[in-house]
Amino acid sequence: TKAQSYGVFAEPDSCQADGCNWGIRKMELLPRFSKFTDSQKLQIQESPEGMKGGNQPQSITCILDDDITGMVNPGDRVTVNAIVRTIERRSQGEKSTTYDKYLEVISIEIAEKEFAEIIISEKDIEEIEELSRSPNLRELQIRSIAPTIFGMEDVKETLLYALFGGLTKIMPDGSYLRGDVHVLLVGDPGIAKSQMIRYVVQISPRGVFTSGQSSSSAGLTAAAVKDNFGGGGWTLEAGALVLADMGVCGVDEMDKMDKDDRSSLHEAMEQQTISIAKAGICTTMKTRCSLLGAANPKYGRFDEFTPIGEQINMPPSLLSRFDVIFVLTDKPEKTYDHFLSNHILKAHQIGEKLLQNEHSGIDEDLDISSVSPPISKELFIKSIAHAKRSIFPVLTPEAFEILQAFYERVRGLSTGDKPVPITARSLEALVRLSESVARSRLSKKIEKSDAERTIRLVDISLRQVAYDPNTGIFDIDGIATGTTREKRDIIRSLKEVIKAYSDSGSYPDEEKVVQTMKSRGFPEDKSRETIKKLKKDNELSEPKHGLLKVV
Repeated sequence: TKAQSYGVFAEPDSCQADGCNWGIRKMELLPRFSKFTDSQKLQIQESPEGMKGGNQPQSITCILDDDITGMVNPGDRVTVNAIVRTIERRSQGEKSTTYDKYLEVISIEIAEKEFAEIIISEKDIEEIEELSRSPNLRELQIRSIAPTIFGMEDVKETLLYALFGGLTKIMPDGSYLRGDVHVLLVGDPGIAKSQMIRYVVQISPRGVFTSGQSSSSAGLTAAAVKDNFGGGGWTLEAGALVLADMGVCGVDEMDKMDKDDRSSLHEAMEQQTISIAKAGICTTMKTRCSLLGAANPKYGRFDEFTPIGEQINMPPSLLSRFDVIFVLTDKPEKTYDHFLSNHILKAHQIGEKLLQNEHSGIDEDLDISSVSPPISKELFIKSIAHAKRSIFPVLTPEAFEILQAFYERVRGLSTGDKPVPITARSLEALVRLSESVARSRLSKKIEKSDAERTIRLVDISLRQVAYDPNTGIFDIDGIATGTTREKRDIIRSLKEVIKAYSDSGSYPDEEKVVQTMKSRGFPEDKSRETIKKLKKDNELSEPKHGLLKVV
């Protein structure tokens, strides 16, 4: 017998049996008399939140044997106790002077608590609870998010609630209700969208930031890679959304992602899982994270008279999955511009003085309160981790009634032939935000004030994305389906007109259709634009040049 280690099979040097002649008999492996143990190979990587900017996370291969195999999945946070071993790197059977390191695992533990890597002492909990009792808690928390960025309090407040998140619920019938809040910032260039999301990812106990322009579907979800260490089989490597599990994932430039890559976000945002079927590997990975997205308008800047769905290069099915969408426009305003320029110049001035003091060795007292967070980054991270671990708020009857009344009141605006202003998905967003508002102040009850604060933010978002300036009413279909009620009416009437002419025995030309539509009260430019779009979508055809027919 000869003990085996990981790598190349080692044959016995000689037979230990009495009377056996090694020179005559050849040694052979007899599988039916051999004992086998389970073995698994893993690759562990440093946690992304512990990395400094620009550093590549290090990884090492682990070998597991016997009863500790099959316990973990890609994306899990683990603690490993192991012995460091080396193995010779071989190329086509030839020996080499280069060796690879691997870990021979003795035990492996999966992190059971949220953010187990963050150690919160009794003193920290006392500080967090004392902070939660502060009368101006909300102001301190909002000012602690990206203090170098001026204004945008409503956006910062919503991002604050995305950090704390709502409650993930598994119902008795097995259905899953997500608790994470997804936020999309759409706005003119140079308005600090990316900078704000970067900052939020940094102060999240677990955060990953990526750019949509340079991210592929595999980079966001999981990649199947050829294993160069050992057998050469296929293995799964977790992507950004899986690594951000139980935390925050920031995706910049979402509008510039490829269509195929963007489709991978649908399941990850709503079901918070990713189904993988690659290279013979079929599995499901968890992506329980808040998605914070940033996007620019199609044509550079926003046009307030054009529906938002037409100005963002993103499908309605993806837009409708965001709980809150903010439109950030850059409009000249004398008073605001004065305060903004003052804040930016002061921030640069403070940065210059700090750099000067560092190089000259002079310790000059500076007032840095305008660009410093009132709550330290370490305490903020610990307060989020503590709230997510131990605070699970419940709706009070007062908050229940306020949320229900708001939903029914807004839905009540849709009577007769008016468009739908809000959907049930929006009501779920209200509940998630209310839970996160209560969590942010370490409350175990969702009070009336929490519901009112949530309604204010959702109302601001609805007025920006669901308000139709042409009709003066709310129409959520612009985001949910990509087609507003007004557009649907034009398309229906247009098809009716063309069909009426066709049924009478002649196909109409475009001018005749436009004039008939005008007599029904539809503007000429809208009718021509709709005809052009229907032709492009193959809903209208031309049996003869210049004549129209409904397909």
